[in-house]
Amino acid sequence: MKPKKSLGQNFLISTRVSNAIAGAGNIKEGEIVLEIGPGKGALTKELLAAGAHVIAIEKDESLVAILQEKFGKEISEKRLEIIPGDVLSSAYQLPTTSYKLIANIPYYITGAIIEKFCSSENPPTCAVLMVQKEVAERILARDGKESILSISVKIFGTPSIVMRVSRGNFFPIPNVDSAVLKIENIKNPFSSKKEEEKFFDIVKKGFAHKRKKLTSNLGLSAEEIEMFGIPKNARAEDMPLAFWKNLAEKII
Repeated sequence: MKPKKSLGQNFLISTRVSNAIAGAGNIKEGEIVLEIGPGKGALTKELLAAGAHVIAIEKDESLVAILQEKFGKEISEKRLEIIPGDVLSSAYQLPTTSYKLIANIPYYITGAIIEKFCSSENPPTCAVLMVQKEVAERILARDGKESILSISVKIFGTPSIVMRVSRGNFFPIPNVDSAVLKIENIKNPFSSKKEEEKFFDIVKKGFAHKRKKLTSNLGLSAEEIEMFGIPKNARAEDMPLAFWKNLAEKII
């Protein structure tokens, strides 16, 4: 079938990469794995081979039919559930038991996927996601330059890059290279939604104007700047996660 550009479909066609993604999840026999956008089932096959109980959420109804035919045996054995629908829809309920999130996701919903799952009441124990290479590198911030995205991921878990994946491993070939991002030790550190909103309001305010100094973006008085220990010439991108956590605790 012809991939649908509107759904960001770029099918993974490399068995080597699919196997590596499944391997990065360290799957134990019978463990629940949630897969978003299974496409034609390349990754699904490897997850099942690793012993996972797979819950696959597919938005494209035509692909649902293909998956049901391709994995009829696994479905009948109750090792695979294929659920038609949009995982970002409010109608979709996340698993209530322990699970892992492993998927080759459409890149235009990367941020929304990470936010929904990591900030949920029952986040996955770990997430292994195929994302755009530049996005993965921005999340790790190895150049020492943080961003709203990197802070948003690190507040919930520990990110790392498992491998980089060239564009030739997909059909149709995308315009960008990819990377397999793994987020471990996922935990929602906030005691309430209000506390979470406060933290992100402060972070977004700090990053509001990239060229401005952090003190200008935050709009704090000289006394507050000294009280909170904010370097006068620092910019938001220079400050690590620990700084933002500390700042959020101090600002009333």
